[in-house]
Amino acid sequence: MLRSHDDKVKELLGRMTTEEKLGQVQQLTWTGDTGPGGGQTKEIEALARAGRLGSVLNLHGAKWTNDLQRLAVEESRLGIPLLFGFDVIHGFWTTFPIPLAQASAFDPAVAETDARVSAAETRSQGVRWTFSPMMDVTNEPRWGRIAESSGEDPYLNAVLAVAKVRGYQGPADGSGLRSGEHVAACAKHFVAYGGAEGGRDYNTVDLSEQRLRNHYLPPFKAALDAGAATVMAAFNTVGGVPAHANSHTMNSILKGEWDFDGFVVSDYTGVMELVAHGYAEDPAHAAELALTHGLDMEMVSTHIADHGAELLDAGRISMERLDDAVTRILRLKYALGLFDDPYTDEAAEIAGPTAEARAAAREAAARSMVLLKNEGGVLPLKPGGTIAVVGPHADSADQHGTWAGPGRLVFDTVSVLDAVRAAAPGADVRHSGGGDPAMAAAAAWAADVTVVVVGEDSAISGEAASRSEIDLPAGQQQLIEAVAATGKPFVVVLVNGRPLTIGGWADRAPAVLEAWHAGIEAGNAVADILFGTVNPGGKLPVSFPRTVGQIPVYYNREATGRPYDEAEKYVSKYLDLPDGPQFVFGHGLSYTTFTTGAPELSRTEIAVDALERGETVEVTVPVANTGDLTGDEVVQLYIHDVAASVVQPVRRLRAFERVTLAPGEERRVRFTLGAEDLGFWTNDPAGTYVLERGRIDVYTGTSSAATVRGSLRLV
Repeated sequence: MLRSHDDKVKELLGRMTTEEKLGQVQQLTWTGDTGPGGGQTKEIEALARAGRLGSVLNLHGAKWTNDLQRLAVEESRLGIPLLFGFDVIHGFWTTFPIPLAQASAFDPAVAETDARVSAAETRSQGVRWTFSPMMDVTNEPRWGRIAESSGEDPYLNAVLAVAKVRGYQGPADGSGLRSGEHVAACAKHFVAYGGAEGGRDYNTVDLSEQRLRNHYLPPFKAALDAGAATVMAAFNTVGGVPAHANSHTMNSILKGEWDFDGFVVSDYTGVMELVAHGYAEDPAHAAELALTHGLDMEMVSTHIADHGAELLDAGRISMERLDDAVTRILRLKYALGLFDDPYTDEAAEIAGPTAEARAAAREAAARSMVLLKNEGGVLPLKPGGTIAVVGPHADSADQHGTWAGPGRLVFDTVSVLDAVRAAAPGADVRHSGGGDPAMAAAAAWAADVTVVVVGEDSAISGEAASRSEIDLPAGQQQLIEAVAATGKPFVVVLVNGRPLTIGGWADRAPAVLEAWHAGIEAGNAVADILFGTVNPGGKLPVSFPRTVGQIPVYYNREATGRPYDEAEKYVSKYLDLPDGPQFVFGHGLSYTTFTTGAPELSRTEIAVDALERGETVEVTVPVANTGDLTGDEVVQLYIHDVAASVVQPVRRLRAFERVTLAPGEERRVRFTLGAEDLGFWTNDPAGTYVLERGRIDVYTGTSSAATVRGSLRLV
């Protein structure tokens, strides 16, 4: 895709000086909002004029990007345009739910819509490159950046990464990159960032080759197959080697095995941090290691630009490698149309959320919410009587969530309190704000039903926001217990950026709605669910642990030689906890009920060589709405390779479909299993994918706890 511009790139490269080439591999920041240190404004302007700067991040606005672009295009020797990048993670002006929430929708259209709306707003600002999607598979809820991921499953992360790339860039062939409504995507963080020890951000990751290839790499491969133009290196080490200088991941796998023709950008000061890692002796050594081992552009720190000439003279880096890095960067600039049209139409700039964008964000938020519990039919609420809305987040106008873009600074989110008042104009809606349990209880006593809104502030999830305890913040559990003590009906609405340990109070709450940080229309989406305008259909993309001491707990674990048995002592378990998480991966309720039947396989036996030739197995699952309301169910398919040369997870999600059914309606959902579903990667560093003979169990149902199964034998 990007190589189609190589003739132009080669001609331009032949006219560039070494200093200009080193400038192209440099990205500087206009502000210091996304990492340590301040902005580099004066340096940026000087380097742009000199033709010694490739990219700028954190500058937006059509006028401002145009003004800076003119320095590069009209005053530098070769007129090479700048590439403006920005962290558009789940919205620019129009904030959609955080990515973890979007994963709960189990609907790739949600992620694609977010990316499509975000791309149009971003491109109108003069920015043509977003540092998204993030596809760091993780089972570590203490890690703040779980909010930016799609949870603990590689397949779900891959499906949603593809959707995001398609929304940002358009067709996989790159033909949409020149469009005024698309931006270049960046698959991040490469790789295994979600495996950080202890859930501490930027921390060590040590893993086997098979875990790397089976668990962490698949979403990246899927994103690149969808056309993702760039990749960002991760802050962590991978097997003792920092990702920013890891030749195995960047050169051997990414650029070798996968033939990636885009470029790899560092994360914020990631090259500089090779010294702190203890991998590089000094800045020049860090530059040598990063460039030689596959990095193409340095973000914020300036080691490659500062030391590149001396490293070339000393033979420590080669001109061939530098030319390759510059070629990759120029390819994207040509693909984006920057050489033909480097400026942005200031009259067409989108200045805020449109009504259509808000409607899309509201629908996405409602589809992303998960009904964890609903005993006694507390939900949906009746839009009358007396309704108390209490809790520290009841009237919060900031439910944007982490990495919410510039919109968070300009546009408040709709609060749950305001939305409940709007949704129930005939009700007596009373409010008790703050975290005072006594006041909340008094409000609950006087109401027919109480909505308790608790959770995390946006600032305590996301980057550099790891938590050693993931209970509700101080006082909130006591508030819930005070409301519960009244004996009156109530529902708890959780607004948060990670799974929380809610075992202390969840048993006492009749109804619990996981709303996440749902974006600019958060309150309206919560009200849509509470009053039944929307029937909840979301599912958990990550397990909810019972306690922190249980972490990591995740559905796609490997079996042990002594699996859990409640009656046995010498098995893999805790003495003081039941087995498994509090809420399993894939769990989510509805206001109606569903049944799913056993999987029906088109064949129960298939030859390995037939799979290698592209033959498949069709799995059909009957599903029916047995309740009184139209609703959504997510039919899920898992497999388990019963005996393999590398022990396989007890469940692996391989397909899902969210279906809408009217009362009494039945449907047969069809899935296809092929070679990519039924094999696995071994521990061979060179990369060996195998299909092995034997039995594979196929489970279908509505969560990872499904027990109904069929069997397929590979022969």
